[in-house]
Amino acid sequence: MSDTLTHSERIEAGLTKRYRAEKRFRLYGIAAIAVAMAFLVIMLAAIGIRGIGAFQQTEVALTVVFDETHIKDNNWQAIVKESMRKKFPEVTSRSDKRLLTQLMSSGAGFNLQNMYRADPSLVGETRTVWLTASDDVDMLMKGAIDRASPQSERRVSDKEIVWIDSLIADGALELKFNTHFFTGGDSREPELAGIFGAFMGSIFSLAVCFLLSFPLGVMTAIYLEEFAPKNRWTDVIEVNINNLAAVPSIVFGLLGLAVFLNFFMLPRSAPLVGGMVLALMTLPTIIIASRAALRAVPPSIREAAWGMGASSVQTVLHHVLPLAMPGMLTGTIIGMAQALGESAPLLMIGMVAFIVDIPGSFTDPATALPVQIFLWADSPERAFTERTAAAIIVLLVFLVTMNLIAVVLRKKFERRW
Repeated sequence: MSDTLTHSERIEAGLTKRYRAEKRFRLYGIAAIAVAMAFLVIMLAAIGIRGIGAFQQTEVALTVVFDETHIKDNNWQAIVKESMRKKFPEVTSRSDKRLLTQLMSSGAGFNLQNMYRADPSLVGETRTVWLTASDDVDMLMKGAIDRASPQSERRVSDKEIVWIDSLIADGALELKFNTHFFTGGDSREPELAGIFGAFMGSIFSLAVCFLLSFPLGVMTAIYLEEFAPKNRWTDVIEVNINNLAAVPSIVFGLLGLAVFLNFFMLPRSAPLVGGMVLALMTLPTIIIASRAALRAVPPSIREAAWGMGASSVQTVLHHVLPLAMPGMLTGTIIGMAQALGESAPLLMIGMVAFIVDIPGSFTDPATALPVQIFLWADSPERAFTERTAAAIIVLLVFLVTMNLIAVVLRKKFERRW
């Protein structure tokens, strides 16, 4: 009897110990998730705090005269300078006038030029318009430059602060929504820099990537899963596809540099080449996801089609492929979302070039959002820091949107067997 009780006690002690171990394991898992979520929140908060300022831009209201002489000479910045000097007639010395005009962006004249192109009848007229201020004024308005610090330690002098305060008191200096950030291209001046050029470059590259990788990936998966004989050669192909999915992305950039640029002499820094390189990188992921989707289709579907007299091709195209397509699309979107965030292969094929114009086709010089972020992060100006963070926010929104689309497609079209 004592032996039986001792044995029961041992079993109970072992169960208690096992339950404690399982409880500790669950707590470790919850703690790991909590730490990961905390770091994610900290990262997003840091990016958001730094980047939120880029969605606003300081602008100055000036009364400008569209002088015909300056318009003929295409000297739009002279109109801006004259307007600023009329705003402050008490500024007479040459050095102070130069300092005064530095309150305005060097690209403020482009705003006037765009207005004239939209309405040529403005010649000779006087209008009050809002023009872009310099990045130093913008940083002062956003609190990035401390007014209380000594003049030698800040980029805005005491005289400029007096003029800025005068403009604020007159209601002629305000923070406005920065539409140019979403509609403009890159610029050496941070207050004029926008992401639309890089965004269009990413769109064109992803379009080429999808048009190349999706059909090839699906056809390869169908052949390997449904028609290819199981022998040594198909085993070698499968192993190499799995290995290519783990190859660093910069290797695909080197391949694109050697083949597409040096051998086929395709245009450098073009979305066409960028999309082809990204397609090479995404293709293994699409093949693996497509094969998994095909394997998820129950064998009874194939057997029923064969029993009705359908050929193997008809069975795959009419029955198996439609059922596997949601999984294929999900894998494709996730693979393209990964490609959207890659910068290393694009750097290797020259998409790191400084591109001001918005690309209009697949062969126009362009850059991409990750590369644009890389370029801005390397710029010394303080205003580029917030634009870097803002571009990261836009890229994250783009990536989250693509992943949400993948989830919605899977939920809407998938069938449970």
